[in-house]
Amino acid sequence: MGKSPRAAGGPGEERRGRGARPARVPLLSPSLPQPGPARPRTAASSGPAAAMSGPGGGAALLLLLLLGLPGLPQARPRYQPTWGSLDARPLPAWFDEAKFGVFIHWGVFSVPSFGSEWFWWYWQKEKREPYVKFMDANYPPGFSYEDFGPLFTAEFFDPNQWADILKASGAKYVVLTSKHHEGFTLWGSKYSWNWNAVDVGPKRDLVAELATSVRNRTDLHFGLYHSLFEWFNPLFLEDATNAFNTSKFPTSKSLPELYELVTKYQPEIIWSDGDGNAPDTYWNSTGFLAWLYNDSPVRDTVVTNDRWGAGSICAHGGFYTCSDRYNPGRLLPRKWENCMTIDRGSWGYRRDARLRDYLPIEDLVKQLAETVSCGGNLLMNIGPTHDGRIATVFEERLRQVGSWLGVNGEAIYGTKPWRAQNDTVTPGVWYTFTPKEGKVNAIFLNWPVSGILELGEPRAKPGKTQVKLAGYRELLKWVALGEKGMVIALPQLTPQQMPCQWGWTLQLTDVD
Repeated sequence: MGKSPRAAGGPGEERRGRGARPARVPLLSPSLPQPGPARPRTAASSGPAAAMSGPGGGAALLLLLLLGLPGLPQARPRYQPTWGSLDARPLPAWFDEAKFGVFIHWGVFSVPSFGSEWFWWYWQKEKREPYVKFMDANYPPGFSYEDFGPLFTAEFFDPNQWADILKASGAKYVVLTSKHHEGFTLWGSKYSWNWNAVDVGPKRDLVAELATSVRNRTDLHFGLYHSLFEWFNPLFLEDATNAFNTSKFPTSKSLPELYELVTKYQPEIIWSDGDGNAPDTYWNSTGFLAWLYNDSPVRDTVVTNDRWGAGSICAHGGFYTCSDRYNPGRLLPRKWENCMTIDRGSWGYRRDARLRDYLPIEDLVKQLAETVSCGGNLLMNIGPTHDGRIATVFEERLRQVGSWLGVNGEAIYGTKPWRAQNDTVTPGVWYTFTPKEGKVNAIFLNWPVSGILELGEPRAKPGKTQVKLAGYRELLKWVALGEKGMVIALPQLTPQQMPCQWGWTLQLTDVD
């Protein structure tokens, strides 16, 4: 993650002006899981389908097909390896309902833990002075980035503890960096020989361990981040030199890894990143996605993002990310996600971070409310240490968010955008709508000193509208302001009596 140099083609970047290429068919090899035909379905034992075997069954079947009556088995849609077909796939409902996830950036970059997770690139390629000085002062001459591999030890990694922290955060999904741009895989990939967590460093399958703990101890959906390109892989550099008219790297490395990840760990999120300025036709992204949606073991539940090649971001894929820390502040026609990080300066852990670099809980609640009110999901990032610990400051922030959601979760989970996203009179008020109960949720970030909160958007109904403060039992008094707007009297509470500390929710029923 992080803003990438033009030459590196990192996240949030979109290359324009490249000539279009014809779509490729899915690349397969004998060593890859072969996308086969759809799984056979069991014949129905009763109902309309069962009657098709009797006399006149053909005519009855034709009639049902024409009428579209319920009970007739429907053929599973088959998606073609084109963006037009793939973009039409409905996003599985769980993702929009989840609203909040945790991103985990962990890898060999966690060993130097200096500056950024882009340490290798900034040190070796760009030769930025702070990184060069850091290495000269702390490591012997000739020390290479590969030498950090054995130092990525993860001896304190307790996947059960991580799962418990994730559960306490209130998150509904988690995304782990299975491989960042450095190419080191957190699982024993047979396509990343001697540069993976099973062969080097921890000597453990970190992906498998976390997946097992998350699934056994929480209700979170498990997802994996995967970088398409690798900064210094010779095959990728060769393809880049050939203007991506050759495809040695995706055929032998990137695509096999993706198939391996899906078949082995069955993640419900594939969070792609790092196109290296290469178009999606080079990566054969549409071929992989067609297999993922049609024949993979997670075809019914998996969601994907929009980082599948130069030009695809914010244009193609499942949900849109558009850029790092994307927060448009308005409704979009497609589901989107705001991926952001608690450490303002890095996605990976860094020892040189200052306290002021970490976003306070007030800012995190604000981002969550803003994002969800505008129809997005919030993916909040943390960076564990090289020895496998979630630093105290990250754990504290996650538990604080979980505490806030414990009171205000009804205004977040499973909600839809309301007709207004923020209030037109009082700043710092964001709206969501709970369809099942017909409630409008007004999340306000500042408790007025006067104890009176004016809302300019709701149209209250005298004698019908009720106002409740989440976490407080009694109904609140209010007065309508003409056809639109209302004034609400908040309860007089001591700090200890407050249902939460960093933002509050008014639940409005029977309002327009």
